[in-house]
Amino acid sequence: MKEFIIAPMKEKHLDALVEVDKLCFTRPWTRTGLQAELSSDTACFAAAEQHGTAVGCAGMQCVCGECYIDKVAVHPDCRRQGIAQALVQYLIDYAMSNHAEFITLEVRQSNAPAIALYSKLGFQPVGIRKNFYTDLHEDAILMTRYF
Repeated sequence: MKEFIIAPMKEKHLDALVEVDKLCFTRPWTRTGLQAELSSDTACFAAAEQHGTAVGCAGMQCVCGECYIDKVAVHPDCRRQGIAQALVQYLIDYAMSNHAEFITLEVRQSNAPAIALYSKLGFQPVGIRKNFYTDLHEDAILMTRYF
């Protein structure tokens, strides 16, 4: 297992994270989109670094005690090392320290590894969003962790 660190996302991470997103998603975030989160009062975004390079990120929006995870991405070559778990735990810790009532997210119904990870971290399925992922006409499972 390679060592990594989790830290607040910064400008220096953005170029690498744009490339990670391209490898992970059919509709990746742009650099401008990620950069906007750096100055958002409602956002909490973290980056995972290995050897000084960003290899993953996770982020959420928190408003009025409700948090929504809108991004979890780890470079395919860096998966199965605990990075995604550490990133999501960072968001959970942030939400708890800011007295959030819950965190919610959507995950592709076919993404068994992610569903297993979220379940391990205390998220429970609470609903289905039909055809949420329009690229493959796939449903999303809505998962929530209450505090």
